[in-house]
Formats: sequence, structure tokens, C-alpha cells
Amino acid sequence: MARTLGIEPLAGTTFGAVVKGVKVTALDDATWRELHAAWLQYALLIFPDQHLKRAEQIAFARRFGPLEFEMAAISNVKADGSLRIEADNDDVMKILKGNMGWHCDSTYMPVQAKGAVFSAEVVPSIGGRTGFADMRAAWDALDDALKARIETLSAYHSLHHSQSKLGHQTNKRDGEYSGYGLHDGPVPLRQLVKVHPETGRKSLLIGRHAHNIPGMDKADSERLLQELVDFACQPPRIYHHDWAAGDAVVWDNRCLLHQATPWDMTQPRVMWHSRIAGDPRSEAALGGSAVSAAASG
Repeated sequence: MARTLGIEPLAGTTFGAVVKGVKVTALDDATWRELHAAWLQYALLIFPDQHLKRAEQIAFARRFGPLEFEMAAISNVKADGSLRIEADNDDVMKILKGNMGWHCDSTYMPVQAKGAVFSAEVVPSIGGRTGFADMRAAWDALDDALKARIETLSAYHSLHHSQSKLGHQTNKRDGEYSGYGLHDGPVPLRQLVKVHPETGRKSLLIGRHAHNIPGMDKADSERLLQELVDFACQPPRIYHHDWAAGDAVVWDNRCLLHQATPWDMTQPRVMWHSRIAGDPRSEAALGGSAVSAAASG
């Protein structure tokens, strides 16, 4: 008989749940099926007190599908253990600060990510929360006229573009940032309204990487995209997670936006990100994406 998970929906929000009483490293098949169904329903699952080792996190992420990449540190701690100095504003710091804007992962890649497993190893005493926003509920809350207006629109998505708005010269890298996402070549074009391939629910596909809606003036495009983010990312459609060391979460990147938030960078913060690859049948960019990266800013 299938085990019943201890699922506690987040209060005051349209999505998300805390899952208690399980270790994600020891899920039998029946429990996994129940957990996966809960993930599709809630889009964000939070697992306290997991303390995942590298191999354990990668194995858990793989249960959701192939990985875009196995594991990467999201941290202000250098490889030698020293802290990055915020005032130096190196490329890694610029990426960390860029991540504080609402976004979906890998919309700037040919195939958008399916989701991610994210875990906390070291957390600061103040700040450093991660925010999530429900784009399904955002779509549902739009008035019919705006739905009709945007349902046929698309936008280009580029990490070069989003970082350039922060003054980040992405063509000049200091060697420490891997450069992931800062490739040359085609810039993906994606519809503003996305249909979830497993649930069939519509959601908004917006965020900081989106820009230049074809057929619109650039200023009008930027204004519309920002208005949509401002509308979408407000209560009850948002949740900001206060991390404790050992927490792990998995979110559905096909219907949620997320953001980092500031913290006291004289304190270390070490987070680990495993990115679940999207299915090309549902997450590939539209055919008209052959625009050079240099032209995207």
C-alpha cells in the first residue's frame, strides 16, 4: 500500500508545500509516484532536514528526468574558502546579483529547463531567502482583454540582455564564472503564454531574460513585460523561503519564476543547484529564434 506523504500546503499562497517525514534519498516507487504527483500539483516542494551529499542530490534530481547539469555552487565563497568582496563586483558577483531579478532558468538556452533541485549547505544569519512566484495563478488572475492581447505574443530570452541591464559586460569575463548561458548564436524566442506539458494548465512565461516582443516597439515591449512581472509577482502568488542548513527544494521551472534576495555578504552562503533538463518536445524555443546574441541587448 502506498505511503501517504506528510504534505503541508504553504499558507496564504496559491502554490507550494512542505513535505515532512521523508528522506528523499530513500523513496520507494509508490512514495515517489505520490511525491511526483504532489510536485505537479504544488509546483514547489520543500524538504526540511535533508543534508544531501553531492551524489544524493544528483540521484534525487535524476528521478525527475535527465539533468541539464549535475550540480553547481551558487555561493559567495571562492574555491579557496575565502569570501568574495561585494565591492569588487566580479563576474560571479554580477551573476549572483542578476539572479535577484525574477526569472525562469534556461529560457535563454535552446531548451528551457524542466525544474531544479536546490539545497542549502551554509546559510547567512540574515537575508538570502529565495522567492518563488506562481505563473499559473498569475495567468488565471489576468482580465480577459489582457489574456487575449498577450496569448499570441512571444519574446526573446537572453542572459546577455538581462545582465547588460545591470551594467555587466558579458563579452568580457574574468575567468572565474563558467560563462554558462553567455553563449553566442541564436537567441530563443518563446511564447508569453505557456501550456504545461503534463498538467495542461496555462501560465505566463516572463521574467528578466525576456525582451523584444516581435512586432512591438522596444519601449512598449519592455513596459508590457515589466507590467506583467509586477502584476504576477505579488501576494498571494509569491512565497519567499527562509533557508535552514539541510533544506532541499524542488521546483517546476515550467510554471514558476524564482529570485535570489540580498544577504550580508560578509557572511558565507553556500547553495547547490542541480538543473533538470527540459523535454525538447515541449520546452524547445520557437522556430524563429535565429537572432545573434550580440543583437539581443
